[in-house]
Amino acid sequence: MRRGRTLIFLLLILIVGLVVAYVGIRALLPFLTPRAAEPLDVEVFVAGQNIPQGGKITEDVLSTITIPADKVSAVEFTVGEKSQLVDRLAKFPIDQGVVITSSMVTESAAGIAIAGPQHAALIPSGMTAVSIPAGRLSLNAYGISDGAHVNVNACFLLVDVDPSFQSITPNNTAVLTGTGVPEGALPVLTLGVGGTGGPQGRLELDPSLQQPFYYAPSEPQRPRPVCQTILQDVVVMKTGDFSLTGIATEAAAQQPQAAPKAPDIVTLIVSPQDAVTLSYMIYTNAKISMTLRNPSDQSRLATEAATLQFLLSQYNIPVPAKLPYALQPRIDALSAPSLPNDAATTP
Repeated sequence: MRRGRTLIFLLLILIVGLVVAYVGIRALLPFLTPRAAEPLDVEVFVAGQNIPQGGKITEDVLSTITIPADKVSAVEFTVGEKSQLVDRLAKFPIDQGVVITSSMVTESAAGIAIAGPQHAALIPSGMTAVSIPAGRLSLNAYGISDGAHVNVNACFLLVDVDPSFQSITPNNTAVLTGTGVPEGALPVLTLGVGGTGGPQGRLELDPSLQQPFYYAPSEPQRPRPVCQTILQDVVVMKTGDFSLTGIATEAAAQQPQAAPKAPDIVTLIVSPQDAVTLSYMIYTNAKISMTLRNPSDQSRLATEAATLQFLLSQYNIPVPAKLPYALQPRIDALSAPSLPNDAATTP
């Protein structure tokens, strides 16, 4: 009997031990099972500010946000893919904070679907394109082509004018024949002016004769030329005319190709204020020329306007003295001498 009780007691202890072991294993199982790796966070690029259509994607307009790696799609740009995003162009306006995807950007202006001409996408934001007349001399013997960097010079002719009349001085004179109120007429001041005289001169006292002389100009006022650099490091958008579209292009395609035409106009990319300045100079007949520069040179140099006084002082040019002898025959204008082969080479 005692042996049976002992056996039952041992079985109870074994059962209780198994129960305790089972419960313990269930409790420890979550700690023993390896946890699945949590997804890492990844930084993706968003628009740090509003980017206009055709705007260039630079580091200054970009920002980043952090999202789980499993939420990143293949069309988004991570920080490790910055080189694939920078320097591309926006196909359409991108608002600030929008995640930038590959469908929003393009490598060239040809991929931008905008209204109007495609070349308008080449104009940076805040700039504008203006066309000015050009020729062989102003285009550096046609050495300036599309995409070139140039300086723009302008030359003007200045004259003195009467502030009230806004006419070139000296004024013409006239004879005042009478003033006052005629008898029996209304009390209105009247002036009698005779025929028009010569241009207004000046009265000077001759030191030798001690007599006054009235000097009148022998010719109209001579304009005074001045030249100055107006703009520096300007990008040439196009030399010559842009290609026509539509029917004109189709008609031209059916005709035989003619020889290239020398450009007589050039389109520059400038600021709106510089565009107004160039427009003023065009319609005031200023002579505009361009000088070619290295595209990698971004320096700005202050230049002094070229006038007759500047040339004489800057280059040490003396004013010729009045001598008791002169060249014969008389020389009133400078001209290049003709060479024997000039006639054969003249077109």
